[in-house]
Amino acid sequence: MVFWNQKKKRTTAKPKTTASISKPKVGSVKQELNIPPQPKKTDIPKPNKVPKNEDIKKQFLKTFNQLTYQHRSWDVWRDFIIMFACSLSNPVDKFHYEEREKRYLKIIKKYNKREQEQFPELAAYVVMALEENPEQDFLGSIFMELNLGDKSNSQFFTPYHVCELMAKVTEEDVVAVVKEKGYITINDSCCGAGATLIAAINEARKQLEKVNLNFQNHVLVVAQDIDEIVALMCYIQLSLLGVAAYIKVGDVFTQPMSTDDNGENYWFTMMYFSDVWTMRRVFHSL
Repeated sequence: MVFWNQKKKRTTAKPKTTASISKPKVGSVKQELNIPPQPKKTDIPKPNKVPKNEDIKKQFLKTFNQLTYQHRSWDVWRDFIIMFACSLSNPVDKFHYEEREKRYLKIIKKYNKREQEQFPELAAYVVMALEENPEQDFLGSIFMELNLGDKSNSQFFTPYHVCELMAKVTEEDVVAVVKEKGYITINDSCCGAGATLIAAINEARKQLEKVNLNFQNHVLVVAQDIDEIVALMCYIQLSLLGVAAYIKVGDVFTQPMSTDDNGENYWFTMMYFSDVWTMRRVFHSL
């Protein structure tokens, strides 16, 4: 009883200074609970961004696959390439205009209204892809991805990075040739979709840019392929890249290019009709 009745003496406790307060060690609780240390902001890996070109390819394939619900993949691809090539040729090549206009109208009538609207979408994706990255074989890569190559004829396109290496190793001093002759000619008698040509063009462009020359005025491409569809794939890509070129559809052994040709199976790019190349042809004819 004496213990409970005993009063405690009141004492005024001095507040501890900040320096005297013992702080718990940072990480001690985490160590006891086995919590792994959090990474620093700089250590946090950033999500990989999908390249823009890959997005375009996915959109192209998505639209293309919608057209294959009622049509075979090869038929859709063939029709798309022919109509796209005719659309690029007709504004400038009046010699072939009527024939190619009829061909375009005959093909487009096979598709309903919604399907007809999807072909310009495919064309727009090709334009965007080559605008975003001109150093690629966009149509050729999709062609192989869709497994449309003719395996019986061993139709396999050379990967673009291999074409780049070939262009760097084999292409001569472009600037020296241009200064002497005014332009260079790049030829491929089995052009396919144009991967080798595109790589050679880009290599020439880089060399000419060093002396402030525009490759469009100094590079002429001459190509041929026995397969019309792949030849037109090459034609489309060279046209969109702004290259002066002409492509012949035919067997290089039995139907080689000749000055006697009537031009029936020739496809001329838009740049080929530019003032620079028109005047150059007039000059050579004289």
